[in-house]
Amino acid sequence: MNSEEHIHKKSLMNALKRNPWILTTFIFGVLAIVLLLVLILPTLAISGKNVGKNFVNFINEKGGTQIEFISSKAYGSSLYEVIVSSNGQEMPAYITKDGKYFIQIVAPISESEEKTSSSTSTEIVKSDKPQIELFVMTYCPYGTQAEKGFIPAVENFGNTINAKIRFVHYFMHGDKEEKETYNQVCIREEQADKYWNYLKCFLNNSDSTTCIKQTNIDQKKLTACLANNYSKAKEYYQVDSTLSEEYGVQGSPTLVINGKIAEGGRSASSFLDAFCQAFNNIPTECSASLSSETPSAGFGYGSSGSDTTASCN
Repeated sequence: MNSEEHIHKKSLMNALKRNPWILTTFIFGVLAIVLLLVLILPTLAISGKNVGKNFVNFINEKGGTQIEFISSKAYGSSLYEVIVSSNGQEMPAYITKDGKYFIQIVAPISESEEKTSSSTSTEIVKSDKPQIELFVMTYCPYGTQAEKGFIPAVENFGNTINAKIRFVHYFMHGDKEEKETYNQVCIREEQADKYWNYLKCFLNNSDSTTCIKQTNIDQKKLTACLANNYSKAKEYYQVDSTLSEEYGVQGSPTLVINGKIAEGGRSASSFLDAFCQAFNNIPTECSASLSSETPSAGFGYGSSGSDTTASCN
Protein backbone atom coordinates (compact mmCIF):
# COMPACT_ATOMS: atom_id res chain seq x y z
CA MET A 1 0.00 0.00 0.00
CA ASN A 2 1.49 3.38 -1.04
CA SER A 3 1.47 6.43 1.21
CA GLU A 4 -1.50 8.08 -0.53
CA GLU A 5 -3.68 4.93 -0.11
CA HIS A 6 -2.60 4.67 3.54
CA ILE A 7 -3.50 8.30 4.21
CA HIS A 8 -6.89 7.90 2.44
CA LYS A 9 -7.75 4.74 4.42
CA LYS A 10 -6.68 6.39 7.69
CA SER A 11 -8.77 9.50 7.01
CA LEU A 12 -11.79 7.30 6.13
CA MET A 13 -11.42 5.37 9.41
CA ASN A 14 -11.15 8.60 11.35
CA ALA A 15 -14.29 9.93 9.65
CA LEU A 16 -16.22 6.77 10.58
CA LYS A 17 -15.05 7.05 14.19
CA ARG A 18 -16.21 10.66 14.37
CA ASN A 19 -19.51 9.99 12.47
CA PRO A 20 -20.56 6.33 12.90
CA TRP A 21 -23.97 7.20 11.46
CA ILE A 22 -22.38 7.31 7.99
CA LEU A 23 -21.80 3.53 8.05
CA THR A 24 -25.21 2.89 9.60
CA THR A 25 -26.97 4.95 6.95
CA PHE A 26 -25.09 3.12 4.20
CA ILE A 27 -26.00 -0.31 5.60
CA PHE A 28 -29.66 0.59 6.01
CA GLY A 29 -29.71 1.98 2.48
CA VAL A 30 -28.43 -1.30 1.06
CA LEU A 31 -30.93 -3.26 3.16
CA ALA A 32 -33.79 -1.05 1.95
CA ILE A 33 -32.88 -1.71 -1.68
CA VAL A 34 -32.65 -5.47 -1.09
CA LEU A 35 -35.98 -5.49 0.75
CA LEU A 36 -37.64 -3.53 -2.03
CA LEU A 37 -36.45 -6.03 -4.63
CA VAL A 38 -37.62 -8.95 -2.51
CA LEU A 39 -41.07 -7.41 -2.22
CA ILE A 40 -41.43 -6.41 -5.86
CA LEU A 41 -39.91 -9.26 -7.86
CA PRO A 42 -42.15 -12.10 -6.65
CA THR A 43 -45.27 -10.12 -7.51
CA LEU A 44 -44.42 -9.77 -11.18
CA ALA A 45 -47.30 -11.62 -12.87
CA ILE A 46 -47.01 -14.06 -15.76
CA SER A 47 -49.52 -13.68 -18.59
CA GLY A 48 -52.79 -15.54 -18.10
CA LYS A 49 -52.23 -17.53 -21.29
CA ASN A 50 -48.81 -18.75 -20.16
CA VAL A 51 -50.09 -19.57 -16.67
CA GLY A 52 -52.94 -21.58 -18.20
CA LYS A 53 -50.71 -23.51 -20.58
CA ASN A 54 -48.19 -24.26 -17.82
CA PHE A 55 -51.05 -25.56 -15.66
CA VAL A 56 -52.31 -27.80 -18.48
CA ASN A 57 -48.81 -29.19 -19.07
CA PHE A 58 -48.42 -29.85 -15.33
CA ILE A 59 -51.71 -31.79 -15.15
CA ASN A 60 -51.12 -33.72 -18.38
CA GLU A 61 -47.62 -34.78 -17.31
CA LYS A 62 -49.17 -36.51 -14.29
CA GLY A 63 -50.95 -38.95 -16.60
CA GLY A 64 -54.58 -39.97 -16.34
CA THR A 65 -57.24 -37.57 -17.62
CA GLN A 66 -55.83 -35.12 -20.16
CA ILE A 67 -57.03 -31.53 -20.37
CA GLU A 68 -56.86 -28.78 -22.98
CA PHE A 69 -56.36 -25.04 -22.48
CA ILE A 70 -59.32 -22.95 -23.71
CA SER A 71 -58.97 -19.42 -22.34
CA SER A 72 -57.90 -17.29 -19.39
CA LYS A 73 -58.82 -13.99 -17.79
CA ALA A 74 -57.98 -12.03 -14.67
CA TYR A 75 -60.06 -12.93 -11.64
CA GLY A 76 -59.68 -10.22 -9.04
CA SER A 77 -56.25 -8.77 -8.29
CA SER A 78 -54.33 -11.97 -7.55
CA LEU A 79 -55.83 -14.83 -9.60
CA TYR A 80 -56.42 -15.98 -13.15
CA GLU A 81 -59.53 -17.92 -14.08
CA VAL A 82 -58.32 -20.55 -16.55
CA ILE A 83 -60.91 -22.47 -18.56
CA VAL A 84 -59.84 -25.99 -19.49
CA SER A 85 -61.62 -28.80 -21.33
CA SER A 86 -61.66 -32.50 -20.48
CA ASN A 87 -63.58 -34.98 -22.63
CA GLY A 88 -65.62 -32.12 -24.08
CA GLN A 89 -66.54 -30.76 -20.64
CA GLU A 90 -65.29 -27.28 -19.85
CA MET A 91 -64.41 -26.24 -16.31
CA PRO A 92 -62.65 -23.36 -14.54
CA ALA A 93 -59.41 -23.50 -12.55
CA TYR A 94 -58.10 -20.63 -10.43
CA ILE A 95 -54.34 -20.02 -10.40
CA THR A 96 -52.28 -17.36 -8.68
CA LYS A 97 -50.82 -14.78 -11.06
CA ASP A 98 -47.27 -15.93 -10.36
CA GLY A 99 -48.31 -19.37 -11.63
CA LYS A 100 -47.27 -21.16 -8.43
CA TYR A 101 -50.54 -22.21 -6.80
CA PHE A 102 -53.76 -23.82 -8.04
CA ILE A 103 -57.06 -23.19 -6.26
CA GLN A 104 -59.85 -25.52 -7.28
CA ILE A 105 -62.83 -23.54 -5.96
CA VAL A 106 -63.19 -19.83 -5.29
CA ALA A 107 -66.17 -18.82 -3.17
CA PRO A 108 -66.72 -15.14 -2.26
CA ILE A 109 -67.21 -14.49 1.46
CA SER A 110 -68.47 -10.94 0.93
CA GLU A 111 -70.53 -9.03 -1.58
CA SER A 112 -67.68 -6.71 -2.54
CA GLU A 113 -66.69 -8.58 -5.69
CA GLU A 114 -70.26 -8.86 -6.94
CA LYS A 115 -70.81 -5.15 -6.33
CA THR A 116 -67.64 -4.31 -8.22
CA SER A 117 -68.81 -6.38 -11.16
CA SER A 118 -72.26 -4.84 -11.31
CA SER A 119 -70.96 -1.31 -10.84
CA THR A 120 -68.89 -1.58 -14.01
CA SER A 121 -71.87 -2.46 -16.23
CA THR A 122 -72.59 0.07 -18.95
CA GLU A 123 -76.08 1.48 -19.42
CA ILE A 124 -77.39 0.62 -22.87
CA VAL A 125 -77.62 3.56 -25.26
CA LYS A 126 -81.08 4.00 -26.81
CA SER A 127 -82.03 4.75 -30.41
CA ASP A 128 -84.99 4.41 -32.79
CA LYS A 129 -83.36 1.53 -34.67
CA PRO A 130 -80.63 -0.06 -32.53
CA GLN A 131 -77.31 -1.07 -34.02
CA ILE A 132 -76.55 -4.53 -32.59
CA GLU A 133 -73.13 -6.13 -33.09
CA LEU A 134 -71.89 -9.40 -31.61
CA PHE A 135 -68.11 -9.80 -31.79
CA VAL A 136 -66.89 -13.40 -31.83
CA MET A 137 -64.15 -15.77 -32.98
CA THR A 138 -65.41 -18.44 -35.35
CA TYR A 139 -63.99 -21.32 -33.29
CA CYS A 140 -64.34 -19.89 -29.79
CA PRO A 141 -66.76 -22.19 -27.92
CA TYR A 142 -68.21 -19.22 -26.03
CA GLY A 143 -68.57 -17.19 -29.19
CA THR A 144 -70.53 -19.97 -30.89
CA GLN A 145 -72.56 -20.36 -27.69
CA ALA A 146 -73.56 -16.70 -27.81
CA GLU A 147 -74.35 -16.85 -31.53
CA LYS A 148 -76.85 -19.67 -30.92
CA GLY A 149 -78.78 -17.43 -28.52
CA PHE A 150 -78.24 -14.29 -30.62
CA ILE A 151 -79.74 -15.58 -33.88
CA PRO A 152 -83.31 -16.29 -32.60
CA ALA A 153 -83.42 -12.82 -31.01
CA VAL A 154 -82.25 -11.20 -34.25
CA GLU A 155 -84.81 -13.14 -36.28
CA ASN A 156 -87.54 -12.07 -33.85
CA PHE A 157 -86.81 -8.36 -34.37
CA GLY A 158 -86.33 -8.51 -38.13
CA ASN A 159 -85.89 -5.08 -39.71
CA THR A 160 -86.56 -3.18 -36.49
CA ILE A 161 -82.84 -3.50 -35.68
CA ASN A 162 -79.57 -3.48 -37.60
CA ALA A 163 -77.86 -6.67 -36.42
CA LYS A 164 -74.50 -8.08 -37.43
CA ILE A 165 -72.07 -10.78 -36.43
CA ARG A 166 -68.60 -9.25 -36.39
CA PHE A 167 -65.17 -10.65 -35.64
CA VAL A 168 -62.61 -9.61 -33.04
CA HIS A 169 -59.26 -8.13 -34.03
CA TYR A 170 -57.15 -11.26 -33.34
CA PHE A 171 -57.22 -15.04 -33.84
CA MET A 172 -56.71 -17.65 -31.14
CA HIS A 173 -57.63 -20.94 -32.79
CA GLY A 174 -55.16 -21.31 -35.63
CA ASP A 175 -55.43 -21.15 -39.41
CA LYS A 176 -58.88 -22.77 -39.45
CA GLU A 177 -60.31 -19.81 -37.54
CA GLU A 178 -58.73 -17.22 -39.81
CA LYS A 179 -59.94 -19.02 -42.95
CA GLU A 180 -63.48 -19.44 -41.60
CA THR A 181 -63.54 -15.77 -40.62
CA TYR A 182 -62.77 -14.85 -44.24
CA ASN A 183 -65.47 -17.27 -45.43
CA GLN A 184 -68.04 -15.64 -43.21
CA VAL A 185 -67.20 -12.00 -43.92
CA CYS A 186 -67.45 -12.73 -47.65
CA ILE A 187 -70.83 -14.42 -47.29
CA ARG A 188 -72.07 -11.78 -44.86
CA GLU A 189 -71.11 -8.87 -47.14
CA GLU A 190 -71.84 -10.33 -50.57
CA GLN A 191 -74.60 -12.88 -49.93
CA ALA A 192 -76.31 -11.42 -46.90
CA ASP A 193 -79.65 -13.12 -47.56
CA LYS A 194 -77.97 -16.50 -47.04
CA TYR A 195 -75.62 -15.65 -44.20
CA TRP A 196 -77.84 -16.47 -41.21
CA ASN A 197 -78.82 -19.87 -42.64
CA TYR A 198 -75.17 -20.62 -43.36
CA LEU A 199 -74.19 -19.62 -39.83
CA LYS A 200 -76.89 -21.80 -38.24
CA CYS A 201 -75.60 -24.76 -40.24
CA PHE A 202 -71.97 -24.05 -39.31
CA LEU A 203 -72.82 -23.74 -35.62
CA ASN A 204 -74.32 -27.21 -35.76
CA ASN A 205 -71.49 -29.15 -37.39
CA SER A 206 -68.55 -26.74 -38.09
CA ASP A 207 -68.43 -28.17 -41.64
CA SER A 208 -68.10 -25.15 -43.90
CA THR A 209 -68.01 -27.15 -47.16
CA THR A 210 -71.26 -28.95 -46.38
CA CYS A 211 -72.97 -25.77 -45.20
CA ILE A 212 -71.99 -23.87 -48.36
CA LYS A 213 -73.79 -26.54 -50.40
CA GLN A 214 -76.79 -26.90 -48.08
CA THR A 215 -77.52 -23.17 -47.99
CA ASN A 216 -76.94 -22.60 -51.73
CA ILE A 217 -74.04 -20.21 -51.35
CA ASP A 218 -72.80 -18.98 -54.73
CA GLN A 219 -69.46 -20.78 -54.77
CA LYS A 220 -68.03 -18.74 -57.67
CA LYS A 221 -68.77 -15.48 -55.89
CA LEU A 222 -67.27 -16.81 -52.67
CA THR A 223 -64.16 -18.09 -54.45
CA ALA A 224 -63.64 -14.69 -56.07
CA CYS A 225 -63.91 -13.00 -52.69
CA LEU A 226 -61.28 -15.36 -51.24
CA ALA A 227 -58.90 -15.09 -54.21
CA ASN A 228 -55.48 -13.43 -54.24
CA ASN A 229 -54.61 -14.51 -50.71
CA TYR A 230 -58.00 -13.38 -49.34
CA SER A 231 -57.37 -9.80 -50.42
CA LYS A 232 -61.05 -8.76 -50.63
CA ALA A 233 -62.01 -10.82 -47.57
CA LYS A 234 -59.25 -9.12 -45.60
CA GLU A 235 -60.69 -5.72 -46.54
CA TYR A 236 -64.06 -6.75 -45.12
CA TYR A 237 -62.42 -8.16 -42.01
CA GLN A 238 -60.37 -5.01 -41.47
CA VAL A 239 -63.58 -3.07 -40.87
CA ASP A 240 -64.53 -5.51 -38.10
CA SER A 241 -61.02 -5.49 -36.66
CA THR A 242 -60.90 -1.69 -36.53
CA LEU A 243 -64.31 -1.48 -34.84
CA SER A 244 -63.30 -4.20 -32.38
CA GLU A 245 -60.32 -2.15 -31.25
CA GLU A 246 -62.25 1.13 -31.21
CA TYR A 247 -64.97 -0.38 -28.98
CA GLY A 248 -62.37 -1.91 -26.67
CA VAL A 249 -63.42 -5.50 -27.34
CA GLN A 250 -61.22 -7.85 -25.31
CA GLY A 251 -62.73 -11.25 -25.97
CA SER A 252 -65.25 -13.47 -27.70
CA PRO A 253 -68.18 -12.99 -27.30
CA THR A 254 -68.68 -9.26 -26.79
CA LEU A 255 -72.05 -7.60 -27.39
CA VAL A 256 -72.01 -4.00 -28.63
CA ILE A 257 -75.25 -2.00 -28.77
CA ASN A 258 -75.32 1.43 -30.36
CA GLY A 259 -71.54 1.66 -30.17
CA LYS A 260 -71.18 0.69 -26.50
CA ILE A 261 -70.25 -2.65 -24.94
CA ALA A 262 -73.30 -4.15 -23.23
CA GLU A 263 -73.67 -6.95 -20.73
CA GLY A 264 -76.16 -9.79 -20.70
CA GLY A 265 -76.70 -13.53 -20.80
CA ARG A 266 -76.41 -15.87 -23.77
CA SER A 267 -79.92 -17.27 -24.02
CA ALA A 268 -82.30 -15.95 -26.68
CA SER A 269 -84.46 -14.34 -23.98
CA SER A 270 -81.41 -12.57 -22.50
CA PHE A 271 -80.55 -11.10 -25.88
CA LEU A 272 -84.19 -10.07 -26.35
CA ASP A 273 -84.11 -8.19 -23.04
CA ALA A 274 -80.86 -6.44 -23.99
CA PHE A 275 -82.22 -5.42 -27.40
CA CYS A 276 -85.45 -4.06 -25.90
CA GLN A 277 -83.48 -1.76 -23.59
CA ALA A 278 -81.93 -0.14 -26.66
CA PHE A 279 -85.17 1.27 -28.15
CA ASN A 280 -86.48 4.76 -27.61
CA ASN A 281 -89.96 3.31 -28.07
CA ILE A 282 -90.36 -0.35 -27.15
CA PRO A 283 -91.73 -2.31 -30.17
CA THR A 284 -94.26 -5.15 -30.10
CA GLU A 285 -91.43 -7.61 -30.79
CA CYS A 286 -90.39 -7.20 -27.16
CA SER A 287 -93.48 -9.12 -26.06
CA ALA A 288 -92.18 -12.29 -27.72
CA SER A 289 -91.40 -15.34 -25.61
CA LEU A 290 -87.98 -16.75 -26.46
CA SER A 291 -86.05 -19.60 -24.87
CA SER A 292 -84.39 -18.84 -21.55
CA GLU A 293 -82.10 -21.87 -21.82
CA THR A 294 -78.43 -21.09 -22.28
CA PRO A 295 -77.09 -22.81 -25.41
CA SER A 296 -74.23 -25.26 -25.07
CA ALA A 297 -70.70 -24.00 -25.66
CA GLY A 298 -68.97 -25.15 -28.83
CA PHE A 299 -70.69 -26.70 -31.83
CA GLY A 300 -74.00 -28.54 -31.85
CA TYR A 301 -77.35 -27.47 -30.47
CA GLY A 302 -78.14 -28.18 -26.86
CA SER A 303 -78.45 -26.37 -23.55
CA SER A 304 -75.81 -26.00 -20.86
CA GLY A 305 -78.36 -25.60 -18.07
CA SER A 306 -76.68 -22.49 -16.62
CA ASP A 307 -75.47 -19.12 -17.79
CA THR A 308 -71.78 -18.30 -18.03
CA THR A 309 -69.53 -15.30 -18.54
CA ALA A 310 -66.55 -17.30 -19.83
CA SER A 311 -64.91 -16.00 -23.00
CA CYS A 312 -61.92 -16.48 -25.29
CA ASN A 313 -59.47 -13.65 -24.65
